[in-house]
Amino acid sequence: MKLYFAAPSPFVRKCLVCAHELGLRDRLELIPAAPHPVNRDQSLVAQNPLGKIPTLITAQGEVLYDSRVICEYLNDAAHGTMIPAPGPARWRVLVDQALADGIMDAAVLTRYETTVRPENLRWDAWSGGQLEKVSCGLAEIDKRAAGFGDRVDLGVIAIGCALGYLDLRFGSLAWRQQHPQAARWFEGFSERESMLETRVPAN
Repeated sequence: MKLYFAAPSPFVRKCLVCAHELGLRDRLELIPAAPHPVNRDQSLVAQNPLGKIPTLITAQGEVLYDSRVICEYLNDAAHGTMIPAPGPARWRVLVDQALADGIMDAAVLTRYETTVRPENLRWDAWSGGQLEKVSCGLAEIDKRAAGFGDRVDLGVIAIGCALGYLDLRFGSLAWRQQHPQAARWFEGFSERESMLETRVPAN
């Protein structure tokens, strides 16, 4: 299998952590990509018309995107338990993933606004609105974190990757100070081998 990736992407990291936990990491060939909202990577667009990562090409040549689809495919391929069978546990995992994905979406859009858009065209109120989504999402994670226990599933993997991305790109938020339950959980979860192997040092 081939995975189009860029290491800082939290959505790519979610797939890599999932693959690692499922014992599939060695079956993934990583193909560097340069996704950009304006200067689109045409080699990536040739595989995924949206020009976004992660994009997976299966051993059978089928192209899959986005991270939610890829993680579900990997879980199915490994007969894994990253996504529970239909029932309350499944909906909990999928909602946790949706919460984390929303935080990552808002954070990535803010990153684009402040690093890609020309300074004279930036809209501070828009960035502020995106960061408010991040803040509200963090508050919700903090409420839930005490109940995470030793769960290892797609929901908590996505949350771990979202928090890791905030450390990578938004260290100034100092999110741990306001969200101690989330910080306590993340301290342990981030030491998993799958998280350590996929960590990108903050710059």
